[in-house]
Amino acid sequence: MPKPTINVIKPLDVLKNSIERNVLVDVKGNRGYSGILEGYDVYMNLVIRDAGEVIGGETKGVHERILVRGDNVIFVSPSKSD
Repeated sequence: MPKPTINVIKPLDVLKNSIERNVLVDVKGNRGYSGILEGYDVYMNLVIRDAGEVIGGETKGVHERILVRGDNVIFVSPSKSD
């Protein structure tokens, strides 16, 4: 009996497919950012453009461009609407 094929999607593949798309990033310290993913590296350092910052559930503002260190990232969620 043939084995069923399983598609394995690696985290860096998700980031690659999310370039120039909206993402939601949750980081340590009860913070989060949402914006357009401009770039990343193998350490999951992320560059986000037009990043809305949320601290403790409260919106704090929008930054033109931010760098999020990969060791602070809890999760990255690509937008389905793009």
